Amino acid sequence: MKLSRAALGLVLLAPLAVRAVEPISLGLALAGVLTGYISYPRLYCLFAECCSQKQSLSRDALQKDLDSKLFGQHLAKKVILNAVSGFISNPKPKKPLTLSLHGWTGTGKNFVSKIIAENIYEGGLNSDYVHLFVATLHFPHVSNITLYKDQLQSWIRGNVSACARSIFIFDEMDKMHAGLIDAIKPYLDYYDNLDGVSYQKAIFVFLSNAGAERITDVALDFWRSGKQREEIKLRDMEHALSVSAFNNKNTVLQ
Repeated sequence: MKLSRAALGLVLLAPLAVRAVEPISLGLALAGVLTGYISYPRLYCLFAECCSQKQSLSRDALQKDLDSKLFGQHLAKKVILNAVSGFISNPKPKKPLTLSLHGWTGTGKNFVSKIIAENIYEGGLNSDYVHLFVATLHFPHVSNITLYKDQLQSWIRGNVSACARSIFIFDEMDKMHAGLIDAIKPYLDYYDNLDGVSYQKAIFVFLSNAGAERITDVALDFWRSGKQREEIKLRDMEHALSVSAFNNKNTVLQ
């Protein structure tokens, strides 16, 4: 850790600067310096990543990233910009932010989650406070659903307890067992706390191929009508996704 390196630097440099100081005095001095680093969160956060419950997000920076890195997704840009910036700026949200991104592979779902993470935490997807789950990788066996549910709930509860502004990203939701989705749902609702833990500042992002065919159908209908893709409104997609969600048990939209 950077803090350990800084402390080691102090230990290595000190003998050169204070050779005349007695060993016990030097030890007390170093202990005092290290205590100072640990005692002040702001100083500690200079050397290690800290939870940012009061993390300020730049709406302009997020919009710039979306405009310059995400193409052909005018609806996603608008919804994500307003939802994320509005949520982060709200000191007392009533429920966690839940984003459900749908579309074929390669349409930018994972890229959007990466942009969101990077605009909230400097480490982005590598941050200790951003947690990525891939259904086929982390929950591959239906026979282990009960174990997965216990582990997942424990992981969410433990990490939100440590950092209220935790981000959880679930990829391949269309391949996730419905029972496992049920284990997540309680954390998404309007609860002040569950077993003493508040999840109201957490962010949940769900990525799914479900609904991709319906989205394509809507886009084709607009094209056949001679309309531009940018003329598609959110309400046009909401109905299509609602129908898809009704027919797909593996979704958080139900």
